[in-house]
Amino acid sequence: MSGSSAVPVQSAAQSPVQSVDRAVSILELIARRGEAGVTEIAAELKVHKSTAFRLAAALELRGLLDQAGERGKYRLGLGLVRLASAATVRLDLSQQSRLVCERLAAEVSETINLAILDGDAAVNIDQVLGPSAVTTHNWVGQRTPLHATSSGKVMLAHLPEAALGERLGTGLTRFTPRTFTDPVRLREQLHSVRADGFAYCVEELETGLNAVAAPVYAHDGQMIAAISASGPSYRMTERRILEVAAAVRAAADAVSTRLGYSAVRR
Repeated sequence: MSGSSAVPVQSAAQSPVQSVDRAVSILELIARRGEAGVTEIAAELKVHKSTAFRLAAALELRGLLDQAGERGKYRLGLGLVRLASAATVRLDLSQQSRLVCERLAAEVSETINLAILDGDAAVNIDQVLGPSAVTTHNWVGQRTPLHATSSGKVMLAHLPEAALGERLGTGLTRFTPRTFTDPVRLREQLHSVRADGFAYCVEELETGLNAVAAPVYAHDGQMIAAISASGPSYRMTERRILEVAAAVRAAADAVSTRLGYSAVRR
């Protein structure tokens, strides 16, 4: 029988979870040291240099690492700045809006949600229940359709024309008899959203549920979120929506101001 190699043989098939764990370890290592070469990375992860190189190269390709020279040591890349910025904005948004949303919930006695755009959906990242809320349904983390929610319509109204056309051209799902599925009619409503500064839905996602939302702007004028108030249709009637809309828009303006947005809106 031939002698065995002293070098441990690694499995050719590396699990995705293991690869992710090692990639994160590389980022943490370089964050601590400032920079690190393939040899140092391999020693830290206890893997072959070829494995360390492949992982570092993948991170470099995505902009999460870069090299000082052609074959220099790795350091954190600017791609991390983009990710950190997004996380900071979301954290700051939640912190700056919480008190405002609590006050709004007390004022209108309805459920208040803070939502952001995530691809083809609106995702609620915070919720405050008003004193008259008749449900404890938790919307936080849920993806909701853009065309059938007030927050989603706010987001659609602020999309560039090309992006809006793409979303409206793929077919709109009908959730209730009152859901807008005609792109022409929905575009007309979005025009009003831009002009009025708020959007509303009357039993378009769920029968018996009405809502109204207004946009939140970052310091650079970009729409980054929507604040909505929702309640049962017997209480939040179509007539009351306009009254609630004024309060919701004032709250959204207050959060925008906290985030550094100073433009005067009508």
